[in-house]
Amino acid sequence: MSVLAIDAGNSKTDVAIVGADGAVLGAARGGGFQPPSVGVEVAVHMLAGTVEEAHLASGITAPLRVEHVSACLANADLPVEERELAAALRARGWGDSVRVHNDTFAILRAGLPSGAEPCGVAVVCGAGINCVGMTPDGRTARFPALGKISGDWGGGGGLAEEALFFAARAEDGRGEPTGLAAALPAHFGLASMYELIEALHLEKIPAARRHELAPVLFAVAAAGDRVARAVVDRQAEEIVALAVVALDRLCLLGAQTPVLLGGSVLAARHPQLDDGVRELLAARAPKAVPLVVTTSPVLGAALLGLDQVAAPESAYARLRAQYA
Repeated sequence: MSVLAIDAGNSKTDVAIVGADGAVLGAARGGGFQPPSVGVEVAVHMLAGTVEEAHLASGITAPLRVEHVSACLANADLPVEERELAAALRARGWGDSVRVHNDTFAILRAGLPSGAEPCGVAVVCGAGINCVGMTPDGRTARFPALGKISGDWGGGGGLAEEALFFAARAEDGRGEPTGLAAALPAHFGLASMYELIEALHLEKIPAARRHELAPVLFAVAAAGDRVARAVVDRQAEEIVALAVVALDRLCLLGAQTPVLLGGSVLAARHPQLDDGVRELLAARAPKAVPLVVTTSPVLGAALLGLDQVAAPESAYARLRAQYA
């Protein structure tokens, strides 16, 4: 065994055990990885269950021990968090070495073409939103990505919150009329925004289900609703703002550079959002090359792991073929 690859997002975790030749020996999927909610030790303990499932799937009876653990983790947003999480993973004894990255790096590494130097920018818009960039000489561009306190807006959570805000104001008369006022409660089988607000407040509908409202927002926008379309346009602006700032920090605005777009919101390829991002990028970073990444991010974690163990080129090709 060579690499233990982990991609742990807010909503799901994927684990793969990869051999030195690039073969996926075992894989498993688990729940979300949320140290801020449950603490580092509990989060890593839950992660260990998914790792054990992947180990069992590999059919290898010896205790798990790899050359390198490559972990791309949600909520590893600050250097101090990366160090704390790396220490917790090291204590598990799974590998000779451990490297923790923010999970956005998995999208970046997975999206870069085979044989390409590690140079590009990735924007992830899934449950939340984040952006990273890297160059072949090791320079990186990053954002804290801690929500509104660090200037962030968007992702499934932000879109749902904004949709609820405008729908509530439309129903009680404080805001502009919008089809969201009927569509959001209807998604849950309710008759009005008042009923939906009450159900969310009293937790009759779990808070985690608010993310289901993002696709409803896009559907209402696609039908031509002005308010919903404005929210989608704002999301495109946020995505491009992150990408352009990262490109500028790395002095890449003048170079042809891939901008990898990942996460559930971007991977869905909603026409208004997809077109908006491309048009804004063309205007503000004409040499940027937008590419939507739909490959499983655990591929990126595994590729980062192969980078660390100096794997042969054939291993990269074999690994990519298994996630094609």
